[in-house]
Amino acid sequence: MDDAHNHEHPEGHVAPKKRRFGIWSKMGGSALAFAVLIHVVILLIGAVWIFQVTRIPEKKIDFLPGGGGGGDRSAQKIQQKKRAQITPSTNVKRVFAEGAKSQYSIPDPGDSFGQMSALSALTGGGMAGGLEGAGKKGFGAEGIGNGSNIKLFGLIPETMGKRCSKDDRLQRLKENGGTPACEEAVVKGLRWLKANQAADGSWGSQKAAMTGLALLAYFGHCETPASEEFGDTVQRGIVYLVNLGMKNNGKMASNFTVVSWSYEHGIATYALAEAYTFCKELKHEVPNLREVTEKAGQFIIDNQNDNGGWAYAYVKKKTGHTDVSVVGWQIQSLKACSHTGITYRGMLPCIAKGLKYLGTCQNASGGFGYSGPNPGGTGEYFTLTGVGMLCNQMWGRGGAEVHKAAKYVLANSKLEYNTRFCDLYGHYYESQAMMQRGGDQWKQYNNMFRDQLLNNQDTDGSWKVCGGGAKDIRAVASSYVGDKVYRTCLCTLMMEVYYRFLSTGGGSMKERSGI
Repeated sequence: MDDAHNHEHPEGHVAPKKRRFGIWSKMGGSALAFAVLIHVVILLIGAVWIFQVTRIPEKKIDFLPGGGGGGDRSAQKIQQKKRAQITPSTNVKRVFAEGAKSQYSIPDPGDSFGQMSALSALTGGGMAGGLEGAGKKGFGAEGIGNGSNIKLFGLIPETMGKRCSKDDRLQRLKENGGTPACEEAVVKGLRWLKANQAADGSWGSQKAAMTGLALLAYFGHCETPASEEFGDTVQRGIVYLVNLGMKNNGKMASNFTVVSWSYEHGIATYALAEAYTFCKELKHEVPNLREVTEKAGQFIIDNQNDNGGWAYAYVKKKTGHTDVSVVGWQIQSLKACSHTGITYRGMLPCIAKGLKYLGTCQNASGGFGYSGPNPGGTGEYFTLTGVGMLCNQMWGRGGAEVHKAAKYVLANSKLEYNTRFCDLYGHYYESQAMMQRGGDQWKQYNNMFRDQLLNNQDTDGSWKVCGGGAKDIRAVASSYVGDKVYRTCLCTLMMEVYYRFLSTGGGSMKERSGI
């Protein structure tokens, strides 16, 4: 062998290989690694255990009505669906027309959705709304129209708000002598109106009046722009009236050359006021709705006739033609305006004068005449007795004048749908006024009118012509008698009488009206 590759250490030992000492070796090598690994595993297990024990479980929200099941849908999908059903659009597109400050079209189907309003209570003045837990007279809108069980309408006056609870509505229907057929008739009537709404959102030939009546029928069932089945229909009707008011600085009529346009203005203002009351609580903005409602109501107050009534074309001098029929719509509309929260100048003095005028038109028999204490027209029956009763009751007056009128109605009123005794206009008022009376008087009246209406509704949801098409000598506002929209609106409103307004127990319950 080569000595250069096989030599011994000088001391006789083989020379060891040179060792390398790194950081890992200095720290203890494999033993330390094993210990670290064990501790890491223990720490991870402990952390997982602590997280599982202390984690707050996620709250699950069910947006379905009571008794409903979620199925395969997630909570997020359910929430979106319910919001789409009950929450109106706030993205309303603006359009312009000559002679109008502005007009607005209905929302697009793809518009964004806003939020529902917070709930609160309002007391005093016969407007004790509140909510459950906020007062003994609280109410919640469970089952608004055909939709949700979310509780809404805390600011709606209780007399209106009770119609917005499906449970309350059905209970009051039962308690007040109605039947399930009455509720079915209402829904059928509303569906017929939906199917026969004009493209511009109006109804009938006298558009302002008929659109107002149709909207009142929807509001009577608490159908609003947020309703699932009728929301679009109601929205379009409201927009039509708002656009009309914007064109005419708050005056509401289809044709201002007709001297009786005061009827149209009164009816349309009534509907606008209820629309604003509901939309305000829903936080659903219809541009210019408040402005038009304020102007329309103030116009009625500012154009009262000097004799305390209201005249054709709102003539203010005593030479103008005033009558109980015209006055009735003005007083109803002002009552609705009083619920809006809008301040109207001179409201209470105006109402006091109006009720005083009605007093001059009551006959000693208890009946209210047309333009004085005489029946008027071709008949002997005081067809407007219900007008005088209801107007007094609406404003908290239920004294001798109402007692006498109720006795007159019970002794003389008739409803035989297919004979000449079919004055739907008179019974529109009488049904509400007698409902306010309650007790045996209401039972007697209800037995007379309920089935006559139920038995004469057509299968399509509208109502047949009174008297088999013959002229009704008891009919008031005869120009409307042949109008199917008019008949259907009045009959639907009469079928809603069981829950549309709360009974005042005779009409003597005083509100804080100051009159």
